[in-house]
Amino acid sequence: MVRRARIALALLGAVAAQPAAACRLALALAMDVSSSVDAAEDALQRGGLAAALVAPDVQAAFLAPGDPVALAVYEWSGRRKQILLQDWVLIRAPSDLQAVSARIAASPRSHDDFPTALGYALGYGATLLGRAPDCAAATLDVSGDGENNEGFGPEEAYRAFPFDGITVNGLVVRAMPTEGRADLVSYYRDTVIRGPGAFVEVAGGFADFERAMRAKLIRELGAVMLGRVR
Repeated sequence: MVRRARIALALLGAVAAQPAAACRLALALAMDVSSSVDAAEDALQRGGLAAALVAPDVQAAFLAPGDPVALAVYEWSGRRKQILLQDWVLIRAPSDLQAVSARIAASPRSHDDFPTALGYALGYGATLLGRAPDCAAATLDVSGDGENNEGFGPEEAYRAFPFDGITVNGLVVRAMPTEGRADLVSYYRDTVIRGPGAFVEVAGGFADFERAMRAKLIRELGAVMLGRVR
């Protein structure tokens, strides 16, 4: 009887010794800076993300009671043309979001003359999330205005990189039908997003990027909180 009690206590001790998750969500945001995005559109996108991060409703979602959110941001274009704009940071206070926002707003565009290597962008995101803080959930959020046109595509990326436990959402900047990309939303839904509850948010052009980013962030952060309540 005493031996059984000791075993039970040892098992309880092993469970208690396991570290708790450092955060509720590791969220990586990826911005498209391929050659299809001109300078004015990039300014709208970069400024839109910076503004969305400090919008009151987004701040409230990030700073909801409980464990913090870990955030990272990168931009992508051609093969091996991914640049980290913000490495992992735990969002614990409004000042943390303000610092990330200021960093994004002041960041220079890394490239403007490379194609849309979406598979490479996804692979980079999976690798980035692989060294994120220990969080209860992981989400990769990819913004883009075109389909993959260089290197391997999303399907190959999902086979080659560690995406277990990672949800991939998309923010599509809708192109005009005359540009030949009217089906971009369907493309993202069919080949890019991945995981339970994954979704596509649509911006009606780069001038609408801030609104779409705000809606998407609130939805992503809210889904994690609802998941914890259930």
